[in-house]
Amino acid sequence: MNARSRVAALLAAGLAALLAACSHTPPTIAPVAAVDLPRFMGDWYVIAHIPSRWERDAYNAIESYTLRDDGSIATTFRFREGGFDAPVETMHPRGFVRPGSNGAVWDMQFVWPIKAEYVVVYLDDDYRQTIIGRSARDYAWLMARTPTIPEADYQAALARLQALGYALEDVRKVPQRWPQPPAASAL
Repeated sequence: MNARSRVAALLAAGLAALLAACSHTPPTIAPVAAVDLPRFMGDWYVIAHIPSRWERDAYNAIESYTLRDDGSIATTFRFREGGFDAPVETMHPRGFVRPGSNGAVWDMQFVWPIKAEYVVVYLDDDYRQTIIGRSARDYAWLMARTPTIPEADYQAALARLQALGYALEDVRKVPQRWPQPPAASAL
């Protein structure tokens, strides 16, 4: 095998590994039975999270969902990094609902072709509070339709996360201050 053939074989193996990593393996964390997607759409304030590296110092974090005609979910994640007066950071991942998941398991795509697992592991009956988790137990998001929740609800959410196998010392409360002063931008 010449050098060119070896490089081609390595590239092919690398591409196969990447595509395998992007496959739809069933979650090992239990999703809710079903999510009424139109009802789930809209703004969700991030109350607490086990953050990804991009949101470790997020303030006023809000995740917004819009159901698209093709069934995918347009997502806007807005936050201020490091303080209430910092500029607004915005991300626009796209969500893809996994077939057969009753709307409870999504794949979030920040960069093509990589999709990250996103599992609705808790959703109250009124669609006012939710917890999003992952099988790897590496990230989690407690979100609500309001910027604050009662302390009893927060403690119950922590208990749910712990029961799902999350380490509570990794949980960070997201500072939320609303409304913003008049000079501040939309977030």
